[in-house]
Amino acid sequence: MIGRAIAITENSVRVLLNSADSVSLGDLLSVQVGENRVLLEVAKIENEIAVTIPLQSIIGLKKGAEVDYVSSNIEVEYSDKILGHVFDSYGNLIDNQEIESERKRDIYSGAPEMADLDLKNDILWTGIKVIDFFTPLNKGSKMGVLGGAGVGKTVLIKELMHNVYYGSNSNSVFIGAGERSREGQELYDDMVAGELLDKIGMVFGQMGDSPMSRSTAVYSGLTMTEYLRDEKKQDVLLFIDNIYRFVQAKSEISAGLERIPIENGYPANLASIVSEVEERINSTKDGSITSFQAIYVPADDIDDEAVKTIASHLDGKIVLDRKVAEKGIYPAVDILRTTSSTVDPDIIGETHYNLIKQCIQYFSRYKDLEEIIAVLGVDELSQNDKNIFFRTRKLRNYFSQPMFVAESYTNIPGQFVKIDDILKDVEAILSGRYDNMPEEKFLYIGSCEGNNAK
Repeated sequence: MIGRAIAITENSVRVLLNSADSVSLGDLLSVQVGENRVLLEVAKIENEIAVTIPLQSIIGLKKGAEVDYVSSNIEVEYSDKILGHVFDSYGNLIDNQEIESERKRDIYSGAPEMADLDLKNDILWTGIKVIDFFTPLNKGSKMGVLGGAGVGKTVLIKELMHNVYYGSNSNSVFIGAGERSREGQELYDDMVAGELLDKIGMVFGQMGDSPMSRSTAVYSGLTMTEYLRDEKKQDVLLFIDNIYRFVQAKSEISAGLERIPIENGYPANLASIVSEVEERINSTKDGSITSFQAIYVPADDIDDEAVKTIASHLDGKIVLDRKVAEKGIYPAVDILRTTSSTVDPDIIGETHYNLIKQCIQYFSRYKDLEEIIAVLGVDELSQNDKNIFFRTRKLRNYFSQPMFVAESYTNIPGQFVKIDDILKDVEAILSGRYDNMPEEKFLYIGSCEGNNAK
């Protein structure tokens, strides 16, 4: 015994230590709660009092309970046995299977040194039209999927997993941070059905878990990803759903430690918390980590401090918009706010680059024309503006897409569209080749050549 619990809240336990130098920050302690042994992580030391964060529920814990020392850090499996299994935030199996551990590693390892970083230039095509056209991404880049509640972030992340992961030979890691356990079960079942479970490691700190569990899931998943990159020397795919929930969990922990928050209740060290995670998601000479991160946008406020902080580390962002979703167009992407650092003629070629510029001009003008039409009507437009208006509506519908992961809900077979077909279709729409086709013909198709839009 190294001390006793003297103050208990939902997110913290204060421990009176027998000796002030008996523990250090990050150490793991344990306390008996009913029939369970609950772990506590030391977050702050004030003289002879250690402020700890419980890793599990502490309902039933009473003052005076004896606290014991466990270890100096949280460790997770760091071997090939991460593949094909589902872990909780602390490295314990939760898929009713057993493994014999080969090697474990501290989850709070640092980011790679700058000298070890290596940028990749290979483009990773997803088969999703709106992403491949407007926000192509390089291998080793970070792509964010931003949106409020109910606009399709998780569905799009799962479709990216289907198209990119299923079509690659890379191993992958999926981190579920603060999301529904049902979604984790569905993903697991999909991996089993596709006979691909042996290529992925999964870590879940689900909604309803303690804030410590929801935040630690990210560190544990990153450690497993780093094993595949650094030890196996592989190009790895990393999926995080949802990185905003990680920040939210950190905010709850900070509140439990009685630290003064900044705007919207976020911790004062928000920037360093996010940097600590994002800087670990990098490519080295040994291998790359290509990440797709779902980012919840609270109250649809894209200027939220946490959202902006996370987005500042990304190479591209796919912004989902409620107004687009209300039109029944999925993926509900806001074209004008969606960006990628790969949109460069030296990377994607002059043809692709020029088509993007022309599309952006069309969508920008379309937005202005909507306001004019609301007042004067479409007949008052010039012929050039009419062409822009109707062709943009066809483009908007064209960039909708049937998704493989939604087949059971829509009864529409999923479509994987190659970038060459996308470029041909967009050029044809912009040039007026399909001016006589009704815009409804472009909704939820693959390529124009293989569908009714011809």
